[in-house]
Amino acid sequence: MPQTVVLPRTDVWPALPYAPWKDTLETLQLWMQIVGKVRMALTPPVNHWWHVPLYVCARGITTSAIPYGVRTFEIDFDFIDHRLVARTSEGEVRTMELRPRTVADFHAELMRVLGELGITVQISTLPQEVPDPIPFEQDTTHASYEADAAARFWRVLAQSDRVLREFRGRWLGKCSPVHLFWGAMDLAVTRFSGRLAPRHPGAPGLPDSVTHEAYSHEVSSAGFWPGSPAFPEPAFYAYFYPEPEGYRTASVRPEAAYYSTDFGEWILPYEAVRTATDPDAVLMEFLESSYAAGATLAAWDRAALERPR
Repeated sequence: MPQTVVLPRTDVWPALPYAPWKDTLETLQLWMQIVGKVRMALTPPVNHWWHVPLYVCARGITTSAIPYGVRTFEIDFDFIDHRLVARTSEGEVRTMELRPRTVADFHAELMRVLGELGITVQISTLPQEVPDPIPFEQDTTHASYEADAAARFWRVLAQSDRVLREFRGRWLGKCSPVHLFWGAMDLAVTRFSGRLAPRHPGAPGLPDSVTHEAYSHEVSSAGFWPGSPAFPEPAFYAYFYPEPEGYRTASVRPEAAYYSTDFGEWILPYEAVRTATDPDAVLMEFLESSYAAGATLAAWDRAALERPR
């Protein structure tokens, strides 16, 4: 019989301090934006812009199947063999090496690879939700790729995705998939109350048309992000829109969780999860308590929306 390999806990939830891999993260985010924009350009619109994100898969990050005429294709970031793999429904495969290279070089080679597969696509080459954006074809500034850091990032996403899926399964109402938004590089799942929300005031780096549709209805959202210059540490987050009165002073667990007035979100540092005796239980406690606090304060119909245990 095949032998089951059980990784030590420290390997299952690996360390991911922001500063040491900041340059790789910034480059990888731009590469993912290029791939994500290909998916967005060719996929029919889905409510709340759910045709935009990428998804965690068994070897990395995937677009999932993208329609192209009578064919389909997908693009995967493979963080085990460190390749970008493009596959079509006709069995064609092309690969690109994931290595230190400029965003301009990555963009040019991906467009060439898609052309070899008979796929023509036009995307906006201006990055989203990043400071001082440089068009992809002109970006020779971002060129870092540390393979170990990228692999650790994917493993954190894989573990987070697994727990977020379990959390999602406890919901009977409308709910998003667990997906990776490449704008801010956050893995997120969003529950809906079913009620309309007030018009969203907008968000930096996004067109109002995006935020108005994304937040057209009341939501409870939670997820993970790896950090940014404005918040240089990986963390889990949870928020409501609109935020009910009293939410920021509610009782949210575990003890390491706190409310950030700068971001309008509850925060749980990734280190508090990674170093816990039972990381899954600690993360689920945060997800459940942050949701329950907001749903109760906002008078959501919890009895109708939550799956009975």
